[in-house]
Amino acid sequence: MNRLVRAAVWLFFVGIMYLILTEAVWPWLELPGLGNIGFTVVFVLFALTHCLTLEGPSRTGAFFAISAVVSYGMEEIGVRTGHIYGAYHYSELLGAKLGHVPILIPLAWFMMIYPSWMVARAILRGVDQNTAIGNIARAVVAACVMTGWDTVMDPGMAASGNWIWEKGGAYFGVPVQNYFGWLLTTFLVYWIAGLLWRRPNVPPGLTRTFEALPVFVYAFFAVRYVAANEFRALQVVAVFSMGLPALLALIRIGIGEETRVAKS
Repeated sequence: MNRLVRAAVWLFFVGIMYLILTEAVWPWLELPGLGNIGFTVVFVLFALTHCLTLEGPSRTGAFFAISAVVSYGMEEIGVRTGHIYGAYHYSELLGAKLGHVPILIPLAWFMMIYPSWMVARAILRGVDQNTAIGNIARAVVAACVMTGWDTVMDPGMAASGNWIWEKGGAYFGVPVQNYFGWLLTTFLVYWIAGLLWRRPNVPPGLTRTFEALPVFVYAFFAVRYVAANEFRALQVVAVFSMGLPALLALIRIGIGEETRVAKS
């Protein structure tokens, strides 16, 4: 079973890297893709199978459940009140809704939450992340890593009509409040998950390359946003908001041990 799951991880990794490539080259070459829904499904399957391999079914299930419940709850409150992210609502482009939020959205949160978590863990290698302070530090770093992702993702997704900022905003049409909402939402997910994951699971025989696959995905997303972006100025933002944490994580992974160790 473990071999099958690991093979599935590699399959979904190749799939998501291809789908990111289709976005990176879209100004020059139109490659076949799967659209927002297909993209999200493939990415979520990659995140789930990779997490399953590293952390086992109970930890993966808990992480996914925390992410889904917190993100959906915050989004539903946010759409209804405008108090968390700003005044916005979703269009019909993302499919069926549960309440005011597309069912796809909690999945999309997890597909970003997991690689951002892995980037933060890599950056903080050598820090004891199993203490209360270490858990908070990891949650803060991971929340910043993921919010940095949204600084280059949100304007283009909104411009494509996936959601509508009802009063616009100062940052490429997005309200600045949105990013504080992202920091709060993701911090809660990471902090709660960290409380449940008091000690890391350590499966044998996993190379640091396999462990780093989500970091490679995050880094390739940074390349995608630098290479092609609906807002050209965001290409510069992407270098620092995503490129820098990706670079730091890859450096830490590159100078680490060949196999996964307990203090991750």
